[in-house]
Amino acid sequence: MSSSENNPENSTAARTVFLLAHTGRPAAIRSAELVVRGLLRSGLGVRVLRAEAADLPLPAEAEIVEEATPECLDACELLIVLGGDGTLLRGAELARASGVPMLGVNLGRVGFLAEAERDDLDKVVDRVVTRAYEVEERMTLDVVVHNNGDVVHQDWALNEAAVQKVSPERMLEVVLEIDGRPVTGFGCDGIVCATPTGSTAYAFSAGGPVVWPEVEALLMVPISAHALFAKPLVTSPTSVLAVEVQPHTPHGVLWCDGRRTVELPSGARVEVRRGAVPVRLARLHHASFTDRLVAKFALPVSGWRGAPH
Repeated sequence: MSSSENNPENSTAARTVFLLAHTGRPAAIRSAELVVRGLLRSGLGVRVLRAEAADLPLPAEAEIVEEATPECLDACELLIVLGGDGTLLRGAELARASGVPMLGVNLGRVGFLAEAERDDLDKVVDRVVTRAYEVEERMTLDVVVHNNGDVVHQDWALNEAAVQKVSPERMLEVVLEIDGRPVTGFGCDGIVCATPTGSTAYAFSAGGPVVWPEVEALLMVPISAHALFAKPLVTSPTSVLAVEVQPHTPHGVLWCDGRRTVELPSGARVEVRRGAVPVRLARLHHASFTDRLVAKFALPVSGWRGAPH
């Protein structure tokens, strides 16, 4: 983790921020407008996609770009994303490809990837202007699909790579492997391979453990498995996880972060390992992950007294 705090008097020269927003809702449009105007008023440049700019009452100083490509973030110091989990994952794709840190503002429901909420917009602008934020790296996954010994697809994920069944009336028969050794096989609805960041996403819904983001580990979580031993597994970050779709089973499908998908023919093999390229997240708070967990899930903690002084 590297600190980015500097003297605010020297912090606005030739600085540009890229803004990505879910403009399908009036609340998101209002939030984006507040952030853009606040940054421009403080002397920072703001870059926005043309498709989103059409929905925003932007000042003339805002810079408009045509397409969401990594090159769009050239010379940008930060990527601010306003939206729910889907928009934040879309922003993560740009953040990973460009190396620019992402600062998420949650306009959806849970938003574990977000660093701020809608009510924090003034604070977000102030922290960005004064560079009062820190940057941390989050582990990703590299995903490779083999078929008949050939590599047929390569992908990545920040949260999870999920192997799932397609046919609702039949289970997906799989064999799980860790570090080149078979672990178990069963019929199931699918398998989720996740990062600690993704432990509060799909893997959590499938019954996986919550893993603190500073823990370096990989997760393998079965979905509705028909087996006596079908527990979530937590492995070393250097492990290689593999899911083999059995030849006699219907084909499956691979989803990466719920955004990118590819069909898995019978007999396909999916290998998952720690990603070579992390996603960089901008952090405004030093609050513990425990507090974030309690707040996001509204966990009951009344009656807690804490350790004696």
